[in-house]
Order: sequence, then C-alpha cells, then structure tokens
Amino acid sequence: MFSDLANKIFQDSIEKYHIIDDVDQPFENPYPKDKVEHLLYRKNWIDTVQWHYEDIIRDPNIDPVGALKLKRLIDASNQDRTDTVEYVDSYFLQKYSNVQVKDSATINSESPAWAIDRLSILALKIYHMQEEVDRKDASEAHKAKCQTKLDILLEQRVDLSSAIDQLIADIESGDKYMKVYKQMKMYNDDDLNPVLYNKNK
Repeated sequence: MFSDLANKIFQDSIEKYHIIDDVDQPFENPYPKDKVEHLLYRKNWIDTVQWHYEDIIRDPNIDPVGALKLKRLIDASNQDRTDTVEYVDSYFLQKYSNVQVKDSATINSESPAWAIDRLSILALKIYHMQEEVDRKDASEAHKAKCQTKLDILLEQRVDLSSAIDQLIADIESGDKYMKVYKQMKMYNDDDLNPVLYNKNK
C-alpha cells in the first residue's frame, strides 16, 4: 500500500530531523532523485522545518527584525511545499497515464498528492503529541488530555491512509480520474500581489 510507504518515510524524516532539532541543519535526502520516495522525504522535511519555524515565530519575545526574516522563510517554505506536492501529483499522472478511464469514472475532491500532504502533517502532529504524552515535567492531567488527542490522531491516520490507498486503487482501475489544478498562489507573485506590483511602478 502506498500509504505504508509514505508513513514510514515521513516517520524516518521526522526522527532524522529531531536528532539535531535545528531549522538550520543541512538537508540530505537518502533516496535517489528519480524515485517517488525522494519526493516524499523532501515533502515531509519541508513540513518538519516549517513546523518549527511556526513554533519560533510565536515566541512573544521574538525580535521584530528576526520575525520578519522568519516570515519570509515561511513564505518560501510554503511555495516549496506546494511545488513538491505538485511534483508528487506529476508522478501519479505519469504512472497512470495509460489507464483506460471508465465512462462512469468520477473525480475526487482532492488529488492523491494533496491527500498525502495532509498525511505528512498528520505524522508531525502525532510525533509532537506523543512528545507531550511523554513529557516528564507535565502533569498527569496534561498527559491524559494529550493521550486522548493522540488516540484520535492515530485513528485519523488509519482512516486517511485507507482513503488514500482506495483513491489510488480507484485511479489505477479507471474508476476515478485525476485532474490537477495548479495552486496559483497570488501573495508571492510580483504580477498578482497589488502591494508588489504597485511598488514596482
């Protein structure tokens, strides 16, 4: 099942990041560039770094100049994330390009890669909620509350994994077809963000 592969790679990426646990650490992808595993690992690494960017920027005592720099990094990370998701969808489009789509086939509300994007974020939620459950300085009430949340997240991963595998199976059989829309983000485009294009007049 594709979800088994993705979940394992996401877990490996998260654990690798937390050995050093630093947003500025060098990134090394253990998978060949021509493999989908390479994209999955990169996707989760982007998510993991951004998760920690989001933690840092919420520090109430953060230096405003540092916060602005971090906001720019988050914007760049979001674009990188979007691009990587679209590369994953390109993989599926290519893989199933010769499938005979049935006349009765329907389209899904999201592509496989955007569902996998949610699975990557879910892996991070599970990892960090587990940290809260295991916190030695936390109260028993806090740990119990976090365990309840963790149980829900784990159940959600099972359901989302199953849905992703079913979607891929349906595409492979021709019961569903892929139609990918580019995200067309406007805020970081010099030609589409009025603050940017008015500044350049």
